[in-house]
Amino acid sequence: MRIGIDVGGTNTDAALMDGMTVRGACKTPTTADVSSGITAVLKEVLRITGVAASEIQAVMIGTTHFTNAVVERKRLLEVAAIRLGLPATKALPPMTDWPDDLAGVLGRHTFMVHGGHEFDGREIAPLDEKEILRIAGEIRARGLRTAAVTSVFSPVTPVMEQRAAEILKNEIPDLAVSLSHEIGRVGFLERENASIMNACLADLSTKVVGSFRNALKELAIEAPFFISQNDGTLMTPDYVERYPVLTFASGPTNSMRGAAMLAGRKEAMVVDIGGTTSDVGMLMQGFPRESAVAVDIGGVRTNFRMPDVLAVGLGGGSIVRDDGARIGPDSVGYEITSKALVFGGDTLTTTDIVVAAGLEEIGDRSRVAHIPAKTIETALDTIHRMVDEAVDRMKTSAEPLPVILVGGGSILVSRPLPSASEVIRPENASVANAIGAAIAQVGGEVDRIFSLEGTSRDIVLGGAKAEASERAAKAGADPATVKIVDVEEVPLSYLPGNATRIRVKAVGDLVMA
Repeated sequence: MRIGIDVGGTNTDAALMDGMTVRGACKTPTTADVSSGITAVLKEVLRITGVAASEIQAVMIGTTHFTNAVVERKRLLEVAAIRLGLPATKALPPMTDWPDDLAGVLGRHTFMVHGGHEFDGREIAPLDEKEILRIAGEIRARGLRTAAVTSVFSPVTPVMEQRAAEILKNEIPDLAVSLSHEIGRVGFLERENASIMNACLADLSTKVVGSFRNALKELAIEAPFFISQNDGTLMTPDYVERYPVLTFASGPTNSMRGAAMLAGRKEAMVVDIGGTTSDVGMLMQGFPRESAVAVDIGGVRTNFRMPDVLAVGLGGGSIVRDDGARIGPDSVGYEITSKALVFGGDTLTTTDIVVAAGLEEIGDRSRVAHIPAKTIETALDTIHRMVDEAVDRMKTSAEPLPVILVGGGSILVSRPLPSASEVIRPENASVANAIGAAIAQVGGEVDRIFSLEGTSRDIVLGGAKAEASERAAKAGADPATVKIVDVEEVPLSYLPGNATRIRVKAVGDLVMA
């Protein structure tokens, strides 16, 4: 038995799973300190299922803490951003394209050092170790507690980043160091950005993981806990403390994984309708399709694993205007229980429309009896058109696909969609995100540029698959269950030596101690 928890902006959801069966699920409001909200939802799910804390084997948590910290510019550390690449890479210093307010919070402590490699592992210049020693003195003098080290083509050969980290740790033992080859992909500036962002969260990650530990301890749950990352797989708490940036966007991913399990489909479109927005994404082999372009987080371009999700301003609390012709993007959000008409408020929302149409029994229906039939009909047309257009935008072919509706706002869709072969609203759809966290697997990934000179494609591909599988096993997957779920090859014709970028992803089931 395991519990999945998803901490959202409005609600904290929990689902208790026995194998692949949902024993019970519930929602409680998210609290400012988060851990008391988690404690409350855990208590509630144990109460309604009657399961003892000692029977729980694992707890999986999805959280928006770290994304929110970056977006709100709060609780972030100042970072020493060290780039190994001179005499190349001088044109655009670190943090060049960052929003001024975020770069200001992080302090713009940038350093550029001789070093780096070409795509095939040849040195641009030897690492200047004296320069690293001087920077260590500078970091100490400025009182910085965290550093990000990025070397040119470090995903191909990470030795310079590792050596620089070794020197820094020798000089300043308690310095938190983020290495770019462990976080981002091949694109240089985006990988550097992701590493700096990871470094600025070093303090917060320790506190958040500590608050999760305390919440479980308070309820005498001794089972190990894991935190879901943005590709739909799990990380151990120690791993999250080192790489908090990998939890970004885990919410939509959990919803999509939960939707796949609840509907029994591996290839489908998922529409997750919350209180404020709808997230639309495509499932491939039961996992969200990953974004192929740089992803913007808090105004900064990054290139680590992120689901390809389209967010649309349509939710259960979206405000209805112009006699139903215009809906959202603004919403009453978590204030729906006081502001919507059916709850005695004065704002016409999409929830009021579905109640007035007789599609749902929520609140007091007599309070929406005055809404003209034409407004109701127009609003329903607008809702279905918005969902259909979003699904159509995310499809990769004109063929109709099954559409799985999840989230508390999934009640808004009551008709077939022209772009869908069928519309599925599974049982427990409103807590799909918590179920997605509970069933999450463990993953490993390789994303590198390989030279095929003097070898064959099959040998290189086989090596990459073996390495990805090994990484999944190291992260806690049962080696017997590990399988390759995604392989991507991009020949790089502008580079010599028959170079090809290969990305391989492997996943397996969590080893239950």
